[in-house]
Amino acid sequence: MKLLLYPHGGSGNHGCEAIVRSTLKMIPTATLFSSNPDEDKRYGLDAICTLRAAQAPMSHLSLAYWKAFIRYRFGDKEAFDRTSFRSIFQEANSDSYALSIGGDNYCYGVPVFIYLVNKQLRKQGIKTILWGCSVEPEVLKGDILNDLRSYTHIFARESITYEAMKEKGIQQLSLFPDPAFQLNRTDLTLPEGFAEGNTVGINVSPMIIKHEKTKGMTLLNYRQLIRYIIATTDMQIALIPHVVWNYNDDRIPLQFLYNEFKGTGRVVLIEDHNAEELKGFISRCRFLVASRTHASIAAYSTQIPTLVMGYSVKARGIARDLFGNEEHYVLPVQSLQQGNDLLKAFQWLQTHEDEIRKHYRTFMPGYLAKTFQAGQLLQTL
Repeated sequence: MKLLLYPHGGSGNHGCEAIVRSTLKMIPTATLFSSNPDEDKRYGLDAICTLRAAQAPMSHLSLAYWKAFIRYRFGDKEAFDRTSFRSIFQEANSDSYALSIGGDNYCYGVPVFIYLVNKQLRKQGIKTILWGCSVEPEVLKGDILNDLRSYTHIFARESITYEAMKEKGIQQLSLFPDPAFQLNRTDLTLPEGFAEGNTVGINVSPMIIKHEKTKGMTLLNYRQLIRYIIATTDMQIALIPHVVWNYNDDRIPLQFLYNEFKGTGRVVLIEDHNAEELKGFISRCRFLVASRTHASIAAYSTQIPTLVMGYSVKARGIARDLFGNEEHYVLPVQSLQQGNDLLKAFQWLQTHEDEIRKHYRTFMPGYLAKTFQAGQLLQTL
């Protein structure tokens, strides 16, 4: 089996990196087509897979450009885009499986370039797999639904997506946990002020701030939560980024919080690390309050009581599958109305800490085992 992984935006999103690393635990030989190979090298992915640029450069003096130009002039409107993505088409052969690994790419507008790549791969007779996905039920229509129906197989990572796709008549469908539940962890030396087993990890993303209904309400809630932890508990606080892209950088809101509370001596700002190292920090927390899906997965998989400030189906669906109900485990950012909404949700988590840990001990081993079953099914398709 020749495994082609696409589309991958780069490991500065450590959730994307986590999916790649975990997938390669199941099927260890693959070529990763990345929008940012240099970024992937920085975090060490070149040591575990073959890296290729997702889009090949195209000079106006090149033969590839003029072939595309002629096809375009004769009515092929996709000629330039198809030529740009030619590296994956040239790599693919009859033994290839093309895994679309962007778990939520169908949640953010119309992914036209994914349609194009999928269509060309299918024309070449390549099996296309949508791997570990979440899709908002309301977008399952039109071009998106047609593209989804054309996959050889779809692996949904939570039951809300799975049931919505079933209702739309998609047959080539399975339900398995996100592969990142099997991500390895690397435990680095903890920074001063990080008390192992008695630290609240906090992750904030610009994405949830964009989805808030009242300007400033998200950070107000996090500030109120931090004040409560400092005033009423002996726990430390670790601010943990999980995406560090220039246009979507968790370190910006986390730095804002750190600047406000650093004088207390109770708050630590974790620097950027690869996905396995970040999981090492998260796994040594007592609680995690997160907005990034794969930060929460790092916590769930190491049995850390976790509250997700979410905005989409992925947070709700994963929590529902883990606990039977997303209530108390996911706080939709759109629902924030008061400055203490997050604090009240965290207090529920504190009160039920022992109960949650007991549930993890009995439930999580079987749930984690299912991720490898996805890899076994993939190899039979």
